[in-house]
Amino acid sequence: MRSTDKLIAVAAAASPATEAQASGHLDCRPGCGACCIAPSISSPIPGMPEGKPAGVRCVQLDSDHLCKLFGSPERPAVCARFDFDADLCGTHRDEALERITALEQMT
Repeated sequence: MRSTDKLIAVAAAASPATEAQASGHLDCRPGCGACCIAPSISSPIPGMPEGKPAGVRCVQLDSDHLCKLFGSPERPAVCARFDFDADLCGTHRDEALERITALEQMT
């Protein structure tokens, strides 16, 4: 299992979906980008054919902290599976970076 896949599994086990999350009513916080920086991604990414190490900003993250590949078939599947989770993402970007980094270090 890849590191990011483990991270997603750990996050899912630690934070069962709330009713709002299960129904799709919660979305990513615009301009956060923590999930594009904190975790390692072993899947190829356009511009990063070997993936990316933890703590390195993805080249597909724009200056507004938005994914340039969002909705594109080129977006790695692991990225598409990384959904907003209030417990993991916290109340602001810094909290999300801290929490995702901590989970990355545990895997």
